[in-house]
Amino acid sequence: MQPIHRRSLVDTVVDELKREISDGRWTIGDRIPSEAELTAALGVSRPSVREAVRALVQLGLLETRQGDGTYLIATDPTQVALRRAIHSADSLEVIRVRRALDALAAREAAEFRTDAQLTELAARLRERAAAIASGDTEAFADADVAYHLGIAVASGNALLADIYSSFDTSLRESVSDASCLAQRSDPDRADMHDSLFQAIAAQDPDRAAAAALGVLEQQQERLLDERG
Repeated sequence: MQPIHRRSLVDTVVDELKREISDGRWTIGDRIPSEAELTAALGVSRPSVREAVRALVQLGLLETRQGDGTYLIATDPTQVALRRAIHSADSLEVIRVRRALDALAAREAAEFRTDAQLTELAARLRERAAAIASGDTEAFADADVAYHLGIAVASGNALLADIYSSFDTSLRESVSDASCLAQRSDPDRADMHDSLFQAIAAQDPDRAAAAALGVLEQQQERLLDERG
């Protein structure tokens, strides 16, 4: 048996701040109460509050902005850890993992999507096309990422959608192709994004999964070409 150690006051404050986050009292983008306000509300010393806030900053839940305060930037430390792991992973590894996720999301979206979700996906495709026409790389990335995340949501699988949302940074990096957009051309040379939409609209899981894999095959080809 191991000796039982008393929990530090800082750990207790960390748990209380996490509870505020998990209970939804603070939402992403909110500036949390000041150090003085937290000290008064929790009845602890300023150093304890300062250390607790620093711990949550290191976890990736909070962000301290010089001269402006501390903001909530994430609510799930597990998702933050996953995002960090994905960000540091090799791009080809990310694509291999996405093959499983994208195929599953497409298949289930074809089975379970609602008419409203299909309308949203169509809107994202229109935004994507408009961004290509204007050569707007940032708008293109926004629309393309939103399209793929929308498919994950349309799958009806909340866990899949949560995991998939952790790929947002790598998704944005993988779809930004400034050279193609500068020529007003679509990086999706075989119109696989449209094929994917049509398969989901037709509620054809096999065709949807194949189209989703086709999108990734093109991305993998571009990545390999860039690496020579």
